This record gives sequence, structure tokens and C-alpha cells, in this order.
Amino acid sequence: MKIFKLALVLSFLFVTNNQFAQFTDEINSNRPGKSMMAFSVGKTIIQTEIGLSYVSETHDKLNYDANGFLADLAIRYGVWKEELEVIGEIQYQNDKYTSTFINDNRSGFRQLTLGAKYLFYDPFKNFDEKPNLYSWKANHSFKWKQFIPALAGYAGVNFGIGDNPFNYAPSNIEEPSFSPKATIIAQNHFGTRWVLVTNITYDKIGTDFASINYILTLTRGFNQQWSGFIENQGYNGDYYSDGVFRIGAAYLFHKNMQLDASFGKNIKSTPAILNANVGFSWRFAEKYQEVRIEKDNGSKMDKKMKKKADKEKKRRDQVDIEE
Repeated sequence: MKIFKLALVLSFLFVTNNQFAQFTDEINSNRPGKSMMAFSVGKTIIQTEIGLSYVSETHDKLNYDANGFLADLAIRYGVWKEELEVIGEIQYQNDKYTSTFINDNRSGFRQLTLGAKYLFYDPFKNFDEKPNLYSWKANHSFKWKQFIPALAGYAGVNFGIGDNPFNYAPSNIEEPSFSPKATIIAQNHFGTRWVLVTNITYDKIGTDFASINYILTLTRGFNQQWSGFIENQGYNGDYYSDGVFRIGAAYLFHKNMQLDASFGKNIKSTPAILNANVGFSWRFAEKYQEVRIEKDNGSKMDKKMKKKADKEKKRRDQVDIEE
């Protein structure tokens, strides 16, 4: 079963299609949600996304409480092509764990991941929708093309540094020092204000901690500065399965800087987890050189016939000149 799931994920990740990413005038951050967007930051762009969370965890059956803070950092860098970016992610948590017989201060890395994301397909590449000068209804009617998502794939490696006191497996099962991770990413744009991002992830592949997770994030832009989101994340693994809901907002106070805040709560009581987060995203784009995307002029056969016709016309013009 695990081999089948792995093959399913990898089959999506290795589909190839030559497409172009889109560099936007304003920063495009994955924050404040946990999902990963399909589009890259752009070649030579460096983007950092940091957050600080208050985390509260209570377990009804094991009768313990844990309260503390979690810091997370993501560094994104566009390399080689517009569609490709390298991503490093770190999460470090420090909290106080209290139970009937134990009072302990815990600290450690919850996540240390390095990977790369590539945009395979952009439905709006070479798409030039001309306005209908005779019909207001045609210009503002529902477009079925919105249901065709941009598609990207992510592949990375999880690294383990020291003991991780925050996993939910029995203490006699050690977490591996490294494990693969793969994600399928889909992104839909509904009009100019709504964006739906879907992530399906196979995490810690081939280990006892393997899980298949999903994230659905719906974002709405209210104006040029403010946006809000709702999100649902699900985990399905042998040692931990859960569902988490989040809401939040982001404020763009500079074209390269964004502030955000969010609140999350899971659906279980074993443990019950509450998370309140604030964050900041910053983009360094001074070295970016705009990539000119040429419009597609037709199929290879069309281009071949056009080239042949141009060559024949040039030959006839030369004969006329000689005569």
C-alpha cells in the first residue's frame, strides 16, 4: 500500500511541461497559511517568511499540558529558471510540559526541511483574452477556465537534529535522521479576488512516521493592502491523525513586505492544540530582471509552414530584383 501511495505521488511530480512562472509587483507569500503556492518567487529573488506562535497543548487521556512558543522560518530563492525555487524551512519550539508526575522544559527542532518546487503548468500562459466590445455580459460572465489550476510539484528532505520531544510516537521508536517528502500543488484563481490553493503531501516517506496530509487554503483580497484566509489541514498517519482549522489576515504595507496574523485550532482532544501566530514576509528583488514571455504563434507545423512561405517570398523578391 505504501509503495502504491509513493508511486501515485511521484507520478504527478515528474510530469513535465514547459511553462513560465509569474513575478508579481507585490510580494506573494505562503503566509499566514501553511499551504505552499504553485508559483515561484522568480529567478534571483530571495524571500524570507518568519513567524512566532504561542502554542497550547492539552491531552485529556494522558492528563498533561504543554505551553510555549514556536518560531518558524522559510527562505525561498529562485534559481535557474522562473519556474524553479529552492526552499529551506525551520521550526523550533520551546515549551513547558506538565503532567501528574513530570514538570519539564522541552525544546528542539520540530522541522528542518530542504527542498525545491517547480511550476509545471500555468493555464494562463499565452492566454490573451480580448474584451468583447459589444457585450458587457460576455466580459463579466463566469469563466470555466478558472477551474483549470496551475500545477506544481515539490520534493524535499526532512532532517532530524537531536532528539525530537514533540512527536507522538512511543518513546522507544526513534525518528530517522532524514526522510523524503513530496507534494502536489494546485492553485486556482476565481476572478481577481479569490485564490484556492490545494496541497497533497506524502511526508517522511518510507519511515514509521510516514503520513499523507492535505491542506486547502481559500484566500480573498479585500483591497490592495488587506487579505484574509480560511484553511483546513488534515494529517493521516500511523501515530498521528488530526484535522486543523485556521483563519487569519495579511496586510501589505510595502510592495516587498507583508505582516500577518492567524489563529488555529484542531478538532481532537487527544491532544487539543491551540495556536496563535504573527509573522512577517520580506522580498529582496533588486537584482531581478524581468523575463519577457513571448506569445505562442501557433503549432510547430504552423511555424514551419510560415517559415517556408517567408523563404519562398524572399526568393521571389530576389528574382524580381535581378530581373
